[in-house]
Amino acid sequence: MAGTVSMPTEGARGRVDVRLRRGARATTTRPQPQDRTGHPLRAAIVGGGPGGLYTAALLKRLDPAREITVWERNAPDDTFGFGVVLSDETLGGIEHADPVVYEALRQHFVRWDDIDIVHRGTRHTSGGHGFAALGRRRLLQILHERCRSLGVRLRFRTEAPDPARLAETHDLVVAADGVHSTTRDAYADVFRPRITGHRCRYIWLAADFAFDAFRFEIAETEHGVMQLHGYPYAADASTVIVEMREEVWRAAGFDGADEQESVERCAKIFADALGGRPLRSNRSAWTTFRTVVNERWSHGNVVLLGDAAHTAHFSIGSGTKLAVEDAVALAACLEERPSVEEALTAYEEERRPVVASTQRAARASLEWFEDLPRYLGRPPRQFAFDLLTRSRRVTHGNLRLRDARFTESVEREFGCPPGTPPMFTPFRLRGLTLRNRVVVSPMDMYSATDGVPGDFHLVHLGARALGGAGLVMTEMVCVSEQGRITPGCAGLYTGRQADAWRRITGFVHEHSPGTAIGVQLGHSGRKGSTRLMWEGMDEPLPDGNWPLVAASPLPYKPHGQIPRELSRAELTDIREQFASAARRAARAGFDLLELHCAHGYLLSGFLSPLTNHRTDAYGGSLEKRLRFPLEVFDAVRDVWPEERPMTVRISATDWAEGGTSAEDAVEIARAFAAHGADAIDVSTGQVVDGERPEFGRSYQTPFADRIRHEAQVPVIAVGAISSWEDVNSLILAGRADLCALARPHLYDPHWTLHAAAEQGYDGPGTAWPAPYRAGSRPPRTGRTDAPKPRLSPSG
Repeated sequence: MAGTVSMPTEGARGRVDVRLRRGARATTTRPQPQDRTGHPLRAAIVGGGPGGLYTAALLKRLDPAREITVWERNAPDDTFGFGVVLSDETLGGIEHADPVVYEALRQHFVRWDDIDIVHRGTRHTSGGHGFAALGRRRLLQILHERCRSLGVRLRFRTEAPDPARLAETHDLVVAADGVHSTTRDAYADVFRPRITGHRCRYIWLAADFAFDAFRFEIAETEHGVMQLHGYPYAADASTVIVEMREEVWRAAGFDGADEQESVERCAKIFADALGGRPLRSNRSAWTTFRTVVNERWSHGNVVLLGDAAHTAHFSIGSGTKLAVEDAVALAACLEERPSVEEALTAYEEERRPVVASTQRAARASLEWFEDLPRYLGRPPRQFAFDLLTRSRRVTHGNLRLRDARFTESVEREFGCPPGTPPMFTPFRLRGLTLRNRVVVSPMDMYSATDGVPGDFHLVHLGARALGGAGLVMTEMVCVSEQGRITPGCAGLYTGRQADAWRRITGFVHEHSPGTAIGVQLGHSGRKGSTRLMWEGMDEPLPDGNWPLVAASPLPYKPHGQIPRELSRAELTDIREQFASAARRAARAGFDLLELHCAHGYLLSGFLSPLTNHRTDAYGGSLEKRLRFPLEVFDAVRDVWPEERPMTVRISATDWAEGGTSAEDAVEIARAFAAHGADAIDVSTGQVVDGERPEFGRSYQTPFADRIRHEAQVPVIAVGAISSWEDVNSLILAGRADLCALARPHLYDPHWTLHAAAEQGYDGPGTAWPAPYRAGSRPPRTGRTDAPKPRLSPSG
């Protein structure tokens, strides 16, 4: 399948490479898995694609006494698709595991470095990417020859026996029978597969000439947007994939076109990319990509491999790549473990996190192409940069290493002064100009007494302000005693609390000029009266509880306290509590105010259909669910100084069926923006106890990206943004305006200053406090003055 960029090496793959770096026959002191009678392993491989064949070859090479049989329903030369892309680390694994196969592949590889992105008549080229590809038929021929030379039994045009029968007559059954695996289906109750369809149609074609780069071309037709993915796999041939949204495919009439008509029409649409040359097919048909995930990969002595176990969208790498890596890992685990059962457990433990990471990246890439029309209006170089970094695996710094000239051109177009990383460019919100794009995210400290922030808050927030971020946010500050989450929550419902906050804002403004400090106002709603986080997060207090209120009388946890549904009069009272807290916040000297409408707290509880079951004017449709949060926003905006910005934090999805959807989130953002919100802080989840979030690096940023472009409002991205590489990439790609980080700032209060030092940046985007300037370079460690060797003996 296609690939876009070579991926960073995973640690697990490196271990596999070393473990299988052996000669024609492996030698090992470990006991080898054997069958019940003590004879060498008998293995059945179901599926004669690259993954199954390579598994067979490795198993036989490592122990020639093994009996290995491959069943393949098709003929030896039958194959779908055209070219296969393999990354450098995958090739390294092949070279170590089987040098004979590697050498045969090497002789047929086509290599290239560039990616061309053609959009609206302009081509942008980025170099340094390093691809290797060859024809799929050639790959199969090489693996057939290797298997035969080793003594593997290849049974073509033969359906494999029933999986249960194979499991009885063999010590190991490898299901490498693809995305439509019959073996997986036979044990679906054990493997528990989840198969997800997607929104684009694509067709796999070929051209009889070699592109000189990996090529992405965008066609804006009368029916909608279509895209071409093309790359060479031989000196005179290229793979061409044409992809488009389902509705575009239907509008263009492809749903009624036969194979030949589809081929001819695709060639006409992308005539410029093809130089007017034709396309050809190989039983090609329009299809939709299906993501396969299995809860388990093995059952007894039956194990899934390659597409039978998992799929990853062709836009980030090939299924062949993953299958080959699976084969290497499986063979290594069988060498290392004394039984098949232990080997299969180790194989899954090793490969599952690697595959999950790849699938997260693939999902991000897939969704980028599904939502391609959203990005077409971006500046041309930013569009190209966004495409290249869409999976979040390729970052700003990584791309700079590959092609500094291209990356610098994107930075210039964005407006970065020379030598200035994107994260250190300023950003204006109303009358406030932030000197950089880094936000210290709100983090509850649960360390206040009677709602009064003390020395801990002064040191905590003061340290992070000294650490160089453009904006430091308080934890959620509660607008009433009843609105606290825990007894340790800070508030702004008394003058004493406001005075304590004034002490903190004064410190920030005096000792860290250029850093802004913002307050986040909220009310706990049904998530209140709970223990301190480290005593049991969201668990009810054992005693001393206070009554809870919410949009509807629904407990957050099944054993939690049931809140009282708020009356109209009580809604008015709470609205005034927010306004009063905002007045105190203004007098306390905060530069920005954020309204907390996320994470299942009171205002969030009104927004989500899962937590708002009201039948009055404040429940039902999204418009009605928005009514009270917007009333609160308006009340706060009326008393908050005009020149100071207001932001709103929302949960863009509840990660639960029937909850707030991504489409709802866009409408919620639009509504707040229409009422005067200067930016939307886009978080997700924590609304219902039974949520199923899809965690991963920067996993919430796609929601921010969507809101930014569809609601046309600045956004703050949050959610496992852990490195300055992430921040630079998100800002430069136009997916976010600001990036909020929490845990990195707990680990390192001076995270932003260190990010500047590590990038060699010393400009106005951040500044070391005068007493700290001596620490603006990493201290030396170990002896550095030892004499260095000068001469080498010649003999």
